[in-house]
Amino acid sequence: MNKRVVILWFCFFVWTVSLMAQDVPAGVVAAFKKGNSQELNGYLSDKVELILESRSINVDNQAAEKKMASFFSGNRVSGFTVNHQGKRNESSFIVGTLTTANGNFRVNCFFRKVAGKYVIHQIRIDKTNE
Repeated sequence: MNKRVVILWFCFFVWTVSLMAQDVPAGVVAAFKKGNSQELNGYLSDKVELILESRSINVDNQAAEKKMASFFSGNRVSGFTVNHQGKRNESSFIVGTLTTANGNFRVNCFFRKVAGKYVIHQIRIDKTNE
């Protein structure tokens, strides 16, 4: 009986996590893995807050794409892993580790739902000491 309850709870947990994962576009994770700002641009909101290594700017999506291209060119990306993700009402987020030639960076990416799809309204990238 206890094994059945544990298995039932595990299945419920996996189902819940898979539902939450659908709210973060898979293309965003793929763009970070490749270090591809053009691919990331397709998921940016009209206005984006970028916080790159403690420098905060509010820009339109074209300027955000250029800033991210500059960041990626200065930090050759070798991988990206999602450490945590979540959803609340009409917003969601991912927290991940961006592995580059210059070390690891913590990436916080915040989404909001606009016209039925999730778009990025804030990206925060900070150097980690790992």
